[in-house]
Amino acid sequence: MESYVVSARKYRPSTFKTVVGQDNIVRTLKNAILNNHLAQAFLFTGPRGIGKTTCARIMAKTINCTNISPEGEACNECVSCQSFNSSASFNIHELDAASNNSVEDIRNLVEQVRVPPQEGKYKIYIIDEVHMLSQAAFNAFLKTLEEPPAYAKFILATTERHKIIPTILSRCQIYNFKRISVEDIAGHLAYVASSEGITAESDALHIIAQKADGALRDALSLFDQMVTFSGTEITYHSVIENLNILDYDNYFQFVDFFMRSDYRSALILLNEITGNGFDGQHIITGMSNHIRNLLVARDPATISLLEMGEQLSKRYTDQASATDEAFLSKALDMLTQSEFDYRQSNVKSLMLENLVLQLSLILQKRAEEFELKKKIAESEHEASNVSEPSGPGYQRTNSKKEEEEKVKTQALRRISIAERKSELGNSEKPEAQHEAFDNKKLIEVWAQYCKSIQVSKINLYNILIHSSISKIDDTTMKVVVDGPMKKAEVESERAEILQEMRRLIKNDGLMLETVQIDKTESKDETGLQNNVLKTTIEKYPALSYFVETLNLNAEI
Repeated sequence: MESYVVSARKYRPSTFKTVVGQDNIVRTLKNAILNNHLAQAFLFTGPRGIGKTTCARIMAKTINCTNISPEGEACNECVSCQSFNSSASFNIHELDAASNNSVEDIRNLVEQVRVPPQEGKYKIYIIDEVHMLSQAAFNAFLKTLEEPPAYAKFILATTERHKIIPTILSRCQIYNFKRISVEDIAGHLAYVASSEGITAESDALHIIAQKADGALRDALSLFDQMVTFSGTEITYHSVIENLNILDYDNYFQFVDFFMRSDYRSALILLNEITGNGFDGQHIITGMSNHIRNLLVARDPATISLLEMGEQLSKRYTDQASATDEAFLSKALDMLTQSEFDYRQSNVKSLMLENLVLQLSLILQKRAEEFELKKKIAESEHEASNVSEPSGPGYQRTNSKKEEEEKVKTQALRRISIAERKSELGNSEKPEAQHEAFDNKKLIEVWAQYCKSIQVSKINLYNILIHSSISKIDDTTMKVVVDGPMKKAEVESERAEILQEMRRLIKNDGLMLETVQIDKTESKDETGLQNNVLKTTIEKYPALSYFVETLNLNAEI
């Protein structure tokens, strides 16, 4: 019986041409090989299952090939290529740093590097999961990595670049591998399915690709799982059933219920989904993605961002055209906030039901608000256009007193309107005030302003009475405070201070400069502190004894 080989190994790329989803990196590596611009060390980084080790092996085989094609591919016919393909190459060494991470392992590697290749041009060392090396092992590797023999090349691969020490990173050419797109993975899965004689729906392959989260190896493993479950025919429904994925139909139904404000049907559907074992966090995340996809599908310019099969994309386009953009935006905001709130909630089921209820009532609440605004506008319009009843059969009799009151009211209204017109006609922009002032007047006005804020802004009041005020020139006054917090408080109230001071001193060009000094340098130029002390002594006469005996001043 022939042994079974998983698809991830059976369809593992053996040439640069067959590498999936890493076109930029492949092009760079091929150019380096063709132009003989090979660094002594390469570092391949990126998530799992995206082709780092595969590209390292292809590169190792290609640079030792004796008959490289013009496209930068290995010939697969020379002795070096054949020995590599049969896993019998003595020039290509692969080390798993996860299980060989000690200093001794690296020392053995360094000893091997000293031996030149018996055949072929280079000895290539592929070190996988290099971040697992110990600190001492990294240090032992530094010198060899920086100045290896001309025939030695190192290709390091890791999923956690941040764990590699900077001295190693600086000695390598770094290639960042990206996650593979859903379309690329789905296309590769279709190729594998065709090669294996398996019929697979496009939507089913897209679901597998999305579930793999950019990792082709994971996608192939899921594909093998589905083949074991479904046999030679893979359908959309078999995929969501086997992989425990919430069917898109549920999300489409939810949105239909939301658009009809049918919270009863939405709650029943939610109960069915949770009864099948789906987690609330999974439901919220899936609903957020569904609303996002609807927003994307509304505009032909962004519909390419939908990573779906053709049939599913059409369903999104149809539903998006029937939904309201404001509703989708509001729903996405609520779902995004709920993803965080759900983790903090103690009663998760109630929180989830409340979320579905609120989503169902978005359009209803908007309609109610619109009706309310409409009624208010109509009532205001009616109030401004109240008229006397009229008609051929209607005749109103007014008493003499009512007629006099009506005449008086109309006369007063005409006078009021005439006065208002006169005011508007004669009103001009007031001239700017630039009244001169001296330091004495400035201090008097400053004291007046401080007294006006004694109750309303006690914190600012306490700062200002312990500050000093002085005139710099005809348009500038200086306030000196003794601390950064006090200065910040004064700066935050600058606009109001200037407005009141300009009004009180009658100078619209007055400006304020705030200066901070050490507390020991501060002095009371305004006399406000002494005034406060004097007022306090008048209120509590016994304090005068302590002031005179201890020689106290206002600042103390």
